[in-house]
Amino acid sequence: MSFSALRLSKHLQQALQDNGYTHPYPIQEQIIPAIRDGRDVLGIAQTGSGKTASYVLPVLMDVMESDLLLNRHIHTLVLAPTRELAQQVNAVFQQLGHKLPGRIKSLAVFGGVSINPQMINLQGVSILIATPGRLIELIESKAIHLSEAKMLVIDEADKMLNLGFKEEVTQILDLLPKKRQNLLFSATLNEEVTKIQSLLLKEPHLVKVEQKEDNIELIKQTAYHVTPETKGPFLRHLIKSNEMKQVLIFTSSTVAADKLSEKLERNGIDAKATHSKKSHMTRTSALRDFKTRKLNVLVATDLISRGIDIEFLPFVVNYELPRSPKDYIHRIGRTGRAENPGEAITLVCDEDLHHFKVIQKKMKKWIKLTYTQDLHF
Repeated sequence: MSFSALRLSKHLQQALQDNGYTHPYPIQEQIIPAIRDGRDVLGIAQTGSGKTASYVLPVLMDVMESDLLLNRHIHTLVLAPTRELAQQVNAVFQQLGHKLPGRIKSLAVFGGVSINPQMINLQGVSILIATPGRLIELIESKAIHLSEAKMLVIDEADKMLNLGFKEEVTQILDLLPKKRQNLLFSATLNEEVTKIQSLLLKEPHLVKVEQKEDNIELIKQTAYHVTPETKGPFLRHLIKSNEMKQVLIFTSSTVAADKLSEKLERNGIDAKATHSKKSHMTRTSALRDFKTRKLNVLVATDLISRGIDIEFLPFVVNYELPRSPKDYIHRIGRTGRAENPGEAITLVCDEDLHHFKVIQKKMKKWIKLTYTQDLHF
């Protein structure tokens, strides 16, 4: 199937071509026609499935074909759990919508930065991508109105609810018109997401894109048995002795991320931490430097990893194991992309052994565990 078969304008088809899109992903083939037909949609899909463009393209078409609304009244609201995802989604809207006739303005708004510039920039916005807390602040300040919204997109609903945004989301839903088109996307279909689905969606078109097992086949996976005392020294030894560049390291908490990055810095390894408690400017700067290879090591938590999308990332390190096998696969999936090999390294202490076996069983791939007790580092 080609994009021309999906009832997209020639301007969008040209923008897709300019950005290297040659044909639709499976999720786009299924979701774009459903949205164009005015149906509610439930999409269960992981990062990297082509999900964002599957709703960006038909939203842009709908805005282009709709009547102009009053200033500060938006056509489409996209709710996102983090500022990184909000910025990422807005970048796709701008990337694909810049060739459309007329000016379709999109804007990402989020907390952690001054609200005043966002209030000013809301002038003339048709598509708003927002984190729930900041959106409520803007609504209370009369900077934006939802009463005329035609479409609602909730992206990464599972993460949104895990972060405790249920009350804010409910408050926002009460401010939207009853008659609207609803699009709900989530990596998983847990109990809370199912509740929102039943309240929000009317006879939805369901699209479920399974995580392909071969997505991790290009990733070389290695694991090392360490003690809590040797974990840090061994990690530093690995990075230095192998001259590893552009290393993304995962920890399970913001405190651990800060401690690890500080320890790496003290031992001569250029590293920074990024997590939800860092300021927006700090996070943006760290990610930019890491993507451009000015920063060698970025230490992150699972939540922030949703905004880290680097095509040729060579190394991922699990300094601490994630809670779920799905999070493990999501972590290592940051490398081994676009048919380029990558390496995922996991450090395992005695107390991690059982959980690591569960992770391997879930992904149906067994990893040789190398013991480090006799190594000199």
